[in-house]
Amino acid sequence: MSDVVVGLVTGPDREQLVRLGRTLVDERLIACLNVVNGVTSVYRWEGEVCEEAEALGILKTAAARSDAVERRIRELHPYDVPEVLFIPVAAGSPPYVDWVSEQVSD
Repeated sequence: MSDVVVGLVTGPDREQLVRLGRTLVDERLIACLNVVNGVTSVYRWEGEVCEEAEALGILKTAAARSDAVERRIRELHPYDVPEVLFIPVAAGSPPYVDWVSEQVSD
């Protein structure tokens, strides 16, 4: 098993997630962020069912960085409660996993 995790974060639009991704990459908290535009989210918020157009960010980082990534996203994100989920990577291309680890190392 690798120490790499995949993170998910939604946002109001592509531009805000790209800005977020650039900051997290610049700060070496993540190796990269892929932005998928045009997702629809259905959720309950403050007692009401909502349906919103959003963008989805898929980030890659080291598991050891996940707490710092989550804190930084909460500081920068426009939502009161941003989605920040991490999924462990059980296996992957060794050169790619190594690259992710190198990008987020101190």
